[in-house]
Amino acid sequence: MIIETTGFKGLKSDLAHLDDVTTKLGFVRWQWEYTRATYDLKLEDQTTNAEYFLRVNTRAESGKLESPYAILYIEEAYIGKATFPHGLDYESPIPDHILNKAKQKLTQLHQLLAQ
Repeated sequence: MIIETTGFKGLKSDLAHLDDVTTKLGFVRWQWEYTRATYDLKLEDQTTNAEYFLRVNTRAESGKLESPYAILYIEEAYIGKATFPHGLDYESPIPDHILNKAKQKLTQLHQLLAQ
C-alpha cells in the first residue's frame, strides 16, 4: 500500500543527513545499491503479533551511496505486512492504528528533512 503524503515525495537530502535523521526515528537503511536505497521501520501490532514495515524508497540524484555527500530524493513511502520466511504483502489490509503510526513517522521525517 502506497502512503500518499503531501510534500513528502521529492524531498532531497544528502546521504549522511538522511541516514542520521532516519536512524533517530527508528528506520534502518536496508536494501541499497549504488543509486538507490530503502529505509525500513518495523511496526508491531501488539493485539495480533503481526509485523508491518514502513518502507521509504530513495534514489540518488547525484553521487553514489558510498559517499555521504550523495544527494538522494525520496520517491514513494509504502507499508506492507511481513510474511514468513521473508517478504512483504502489500495487499493485506493495514490496521488503522498501524497506518496512523506510519503516517506520524512520515510527518516527523518530513519535518526533520525540511529543517
